[in-house]
Amino acid sequence: MTTPYLPTRLPTIRQIQCFLAVCHELNFRKAAEQLNLTQPPLTRQIQALEDLIGQPLFLRNTHEVLLTTAGQELLEKVEPLLDDLAETIELVSRPKKIKIGYTRFVNFENIPPIFNQLTQFDALIDSIHENFTSQQLLQNLLKGKLDIVLIGEKVFIDDAVRFVKVYTEPLMLVIPSNHIASKNQSVALSEVADLPLYWFSRNENPAYYDKCEAYFHHLAVLLKKVAEPKDSIMMFDKIAKGRGIALMPRSVCNFQQPGCCWKTLTNEDNEHLNIDIYMAVRCNENNAAVLDIIESLTSL
Repeated sequence: MTTPYLPTRLPTIRQIQCFLAVCHELNFRKAAEQLNLTQPPLTRQIQALEDLIGQPLFLRNTHEVLLTTAGQELLEKVEPLLDDLAETIELVSRPKKIKIGYTRFVNFENIPPIFNQLTQFDALIDSIHENFTSQQLLQNLLKGKLDIVLIGEKVFIDDAVRFVKVYTEPLMLVIPSNHIASKNQSVALSEVADLPLYWFSRNENPAYYDKCEAYFHHLAVLLKKVAEPKDSIMMFDKIAKGRGIALMPRSVCNFQQPGCCWKTLTNEDNEHLNIDIYMAVRCNENNAAVLDIIESLTSL
């Protein structure tokens, strides 16, 4: 490997700081005060810098201090360099933010056991709430773009990824307010099978889709399914008009929609229709802060 060229005749950072202070104040006494120095040490730093460069940087008399041409040229070059250096030092000394990606299927702010644990690490976390599927989140985890991901169901098994189940998110039924089943506190799917179920594409989350489909096949009634509208407002409008029903994670059922009502599932349906929330991390993860968050969520 070729050794990079390293200049040996360079000023010290202190010399540059002293030079810039005098440039800004155009007064040696005030510049020294700004740097918490007495004037003689400041003068020695400027003289050492001038000796290194081989030219005077200031014109001084009893009345004023002026920059020479060499001093002006040096000022224009070194001031942005020192600013960049200060910025770099601040950047590299700042604790690295931990990037956490969340599945778009649930609202973690409405899942207190998880949200309360993560809130303890707010200063360290850079949450990624982009519109990613669980598969996309895991791919970004493997690429090192994310440190932790919270997903709905295990999308795939990879030896490089460790999965930890942290929560089970119940599903709720969204049905028309005028449906006869709306009078019940809990509703079974079989009670609303007269209406089609708005259902998502398997590509969005194969594991969750297959889990629900396996249960649907064991129902005593046949569920008619239609494609879920991309616009949720449109879907709720259709439900309010009695055209269908929907199954939604409980954490996203926190608002009112005229003509719609949210019902918990009966115990049997609820036992099978839910979303298991998994935390996924790289098996070789060794960041202490990431490991602290993993331990916190694992204890749920």
